[in-house]
Amino acid sequence: MNQPAFPQQSDVYACAFKTDETNPFVARAIALKPLLAKDAVERDKAGGTPADQLQLLKDHDLLTLLVPEEHGGKGQNWATVLRVVREIAQADASLAHLLGYHTGAQSTARIRGSAEQAAALYQASVQGNWFWANNDNARAGSLTAVQHGDHWILNGSKPFTSGSHLADYLSLTWTDPATQQTVIATIPATRQGWRPLHDWDAFGQRQTGSGTCVYENVRVEASEVLQPGGDPRQPFRTVTPFIQQSVLLNVFLGSAQGALLAARDYTLHESRPSTHSGVARHIDDPWVKRVYGDLYTKTLAATAMADVALLAMDRAWERGPALTRAERDAAAIPLAAANAFVGNVALEVTSRILEVMGARATASHYGFDRYWRNVRTHTLHNPEEYKTRNVGHWFLTGDAPEPSGIH
Repeated sequence: MNQPAFPQQSDVYACAFKTDETNPFVARAIALKPLLAKDAVERDKAGGTPADQLQLLKDHDLLTLLVPEEHGGKGQNWATVLRVVREIAQADASLAHLLGYHTGAQSTARIRGSAEQAAALYQASVQGNWFWANNDNARAGSLTAVQHGDHWILNGSKPFTSGSHLADYLSLTWTDPATQQTVIATIPATRQGWRPLHDWDAFGQRQTGSGTCVYENVRVEASEVLQPGGDPRQPFRTVTPFIQQSVLLNVFLGSAQGALLAARDYTLHESRPSTHSGVARHIDDPWVKRVYGDLYTKTLAATAMADVALLAMDRAWERGPALTRAERDAAAIPLAAANAFVGNVALEVTSRILEVMGARATASHYGFDRYWRNVRTHTLHNPEEYKTRNVGHWFLTGDAPEPSGIH
């Protein structure tokens, strides 16, 4: 198979896209990229379960980055987690998606649990090197729950359950029929009656296992419910959408960066000049130079916006339960703006690279189309239109968007 090798980062690239190789965890992610890229095309075509790749994340201690040191974790911030996600997405958007969503599901313990619950779950997660999946789609309405004294019995299903095909532990939600409030709990993936259907068949993010999970008389103990009765409008309890947006935009960005690097490598070594170009080398074509200059500049701008969003996410996270509504509102706008802009740039980059790579680059064994398919699939789960409207409304009125997902 004549597939270009994953390009090595140059000092110029690292500086331009602000890759912090002094961070040991980011450096580990960078070192993993060639391993992930080696069979990324074949795995994308096959779909299924990236078990070996998840084991690499476990072996490189990348599943406990956000867990505080006092609970045995690495004590890192979201900026580190999301830069790791970004680096991995350059080679494998599905695995980056899984890592980001794992960290979000794992962090539910802090967002919605008591201090004692969070400490216990964090410590157990570190000891077991658990991979977390989410069954958190609160709006699906497809899971019913009946309370029986000190436990609940769940029946039904959950859609869009990223990572469930690999999970050690789950965060899940359902609606309390008595109060119509969202109940959040965590359970082991070995719980009797729960199972993933392995039915994810989208054309992108094909190894994320984001399909359906079913529940047949699944028992959840009262002690597994996270801090029942807490005020759902307390600002820190509404930051889950921030995490989701942050993971998405960094998967978008890493995909764009990876696509641009892969296209550059192909163009340098494989592309042939157009018969109409009048040049001997494809890279000497002014049109090719202009397109690459345009795409690189936009990706550079997207990187800058993503880095601003990292700071906003970290500031909100560091405040914890002390987060005020004003502080939450201040974080919402840079996150929404970055999510919208980076997603659009990623769609453009992953599509337009083919214009300047040439017709032979569409051969299926190269798999260059996977970059666009992955970004397109993911952007549809978080439409740019609504993020841009929220930013525009704030710019005109000063009113930040209302927190979503409050129940």
